[in-house]
Amino acid sequence: MIRVLLADDQALVRGALASMLRLESDFEVVAELGDGTAVLEAARRTTPDIALLDVQMPGRDGLAVAAELRHAVPECRVIICTTFSRPGYLTRALAAGAAGFVVKDSPPEQLVDAIRRVHSGLRFIDPGLAAQAREIAVNPLTDREADVLRATAEGGTVADIARAVGLSTGTVRNHLVSAIAKTQARTRAEAARLAEQNGWL
Repeated sequence: MIRVLLADDQALVRGALASMLRLESDFEVVAELGDGTAVLEAARRTTPDIALLDVQMPGRDGLAVAAELRHAVPECRVIICTTFSRPGYLTRALAAGAAGFVVKDSPPEQLVDAIRRVHSGLRFIDPGLAAQAREIAVNPLTDREADVLRATAEGGTVADIARAVGLSTGTVRNHLVSAIAKTQARTRAEAARLAEQNGWL
């Protein structure tokens, strides 16, 4: 049996995925969670072979949880299953140790195939996203530029952003100028939006 842990903050999606997987004779759903903070403890308790994680969840996002599982429960392999078909998310998921990446509008049989492949030691990446990722440049932002753009997305003045990220206003302005140039945006708000769309934040 392939033991699967599901984590998705949308109860309807989580329930539908669990029901679909239970139709497979070689799958056992051992945990269903709606919050990223509960995944690590549940994985230690239920010893899944596969953790199927959404990207955006309350508490801890799926990418952070994937990195935690890689160290704390290394025998559990991670597949990211998300609505967001963004190359940046794929890059970050692989860097976090995920072995699979599936988009939620994929056919059900593709998810089932992904679980079996990843369980057997292979990788599985949504074919359309893999092709798209080859055409997109890697994340051009530094960690500090990403921090500044995250704070920018929450609104406020340069001084507000500087307080939020613990930098001087001059340093924040420099990071914003650089991030705007790298994203080819016109404003800091547009730079934050483009970076988010590409999965760089």
